[in-house]
Amino acid sequence: MAISINDLNNLQMDVLREIGNIGAGNAATALAKMMNKRIDMDVPKINVLEFKNVSDILGGAETLVVGILLKVTGDLTGNIMFMLDIESARLLVSILMGEEASKYTDACEFNEIEQSALKEIGNILAGSYLSALSSLTNLLIMPSIPDLAVDMAGAILSVPAIEFGKVGDTVLYIETEFAYGPSVVVGDFFLVPDIDSYETLLKALGVTN
Repeated sequence: MAISINDLNNLQMDVLREIGNIGAGNAATALAKMMNKRIDMDVPKINVLEFKNVSDILGGAETLVVGILLKVTGDLTGNIMFMLDIESARLLVSILMGEEASKYTDACEFNEIEQSALKEIGNILAGSYLSALSSLTNLLIMPSIPDLAVDMAGAILSVPAIEFGKVGDTVLYIETEFAYGPSVVVGDFFLVPDIDSYETLLKALGVTN
């Protein structure tokens, strides 16, 4: 029977938390450079949860969210999602573009430039965490070009759920909080390795059968 992410002990969870810390630091530096503004990132919260509970983390299946999905390739394969509520996504766009969020009549709509900016932010954040994971495991891990969707959480999750169902019921959850002055944005990462990659990842973290 293949080992799963449920087999993580305290030591491996500490390693994953360290990955989160390093990834957050890398992401803050990269975002600050991209935005030419000081970005502070809090220590991320890391947990393992059942996929069926992901929509609850996001506020419920009918909550409108921005979802950025990237495929993971290399020694580790699977998917990584970055999810933001609409308000946080709009705030991020406002910070990046130097515009007031209040000027938008429909906060749920993002034009092509704004969507591109959100994809790039998701790309930077995902890349930062995957780079940290790669450094600590010595695995080659690369993210794909991101896809973006604005929809209800349940609808967005229904697409990867088909793939996630093949690998088990659990995902690695990373809550990321970053701030620009008084503005605080909270985003949620969900990493789901493919079935064969579970064992590769956990063995790289020192887990044995």
